[in-house]
Amino acid sequence: QVQLVEFGGGLVQPGGSLRLSCAASGIIFSRPVMGWYRQAPGKERELVARINGGGTTDYADSAKGRFTISRDNAKNTVYLQMNSLKPEDKAVYYCNLVGTLIWGQGTQVTVSS
Repeated sequence: QVQLVEFGGGLVQPGGSLRLSCAASGIIFSRPVMGWYRQAPGKERELVARINGGGTTDYADSAKGRFTISRDNAKNTVYLQMNSLKPEDKAVYYCNLVGTLIWGQGTQVTVSS
């Protein structure tokens, strides 16, 4: 059974940083494309960033230059380093095995002074 568990959300001031982690189990982690998505209140879930097994990355325009997705295949974990956070980054962030309906439970990120 494939499971994804996110960690690292919280409350941060504008301009601050957070690192989200997503630990995967039940899959050969080094192969699949992994993604981070987010959903703000009243909005649809949107892609933030994704990374393939070889480390090639892809970012939403809103994340470019501020967020970095990475993976550690030895630890079965994908990360999202978020810098220069803005109030509009407030959302529940989800980890996804891209192309499937396998999602983590989500972790809340709040950016507020």
